[in-house]
Amino acid sequence: MEELLEPFVSSPDIVKALITFLLSCLPIVELRVAIPAGALLGLPVLTSAAVSVFGNILPVPFIILFMRRILAWMRKRSALLERAAIRLELKARSKSDMLYRSEIVGLLIFVAIPLPGTGAWSGALIAAVLGIRVKAAFPAITAGVIIAGIAVTGITYGFRSLLSA
Repeated sequence: MEELLEPFVSSPDIVKALITFLLSCLPIVELRVAIPAGALLGLPVLTSAAVSVFGNILPVPFIILFMRRILAWMRKRSALLERAAIRLELKARSKSDMLYRSEIVGLLIFVAIPLPGTGAWSGALIAAVLGIRVKAAFPAITAGVIIAGIAVTGITYGFRSLLSA
């Protein structure tokens, strides 16, 4: 990852923040990669964390609102897209088992764990597939992203940096 970011190390902080923001908006990558990328670029701890959390949260309402329509459209277009849509739905449903009893608290915990396969995109997909409304899902996912952001920032920059920031 250092090789990819090396050309931007001498860039102005606004460019570094934009790169960090865009990385955090991407599925799979999210803030788990964006915060360490911000650190490699030399961003201050609060800038890297805040930009990453905001970028990670930004796509969530759109995913919840439009994912079911997108999956329905995919099923109608072609067999290949239909298989991809089915795979996404099955993945979301398999991860939703832990959310069955308390959807909102489960969603928060699921998103807060900064491991591969968890995060805002997966949480929003689960919320969409389960039909959880944006009003209920968005605050839980946001809280989960903030908790994950604190954890990843602490691991990346050191937890002492959070106390002195």
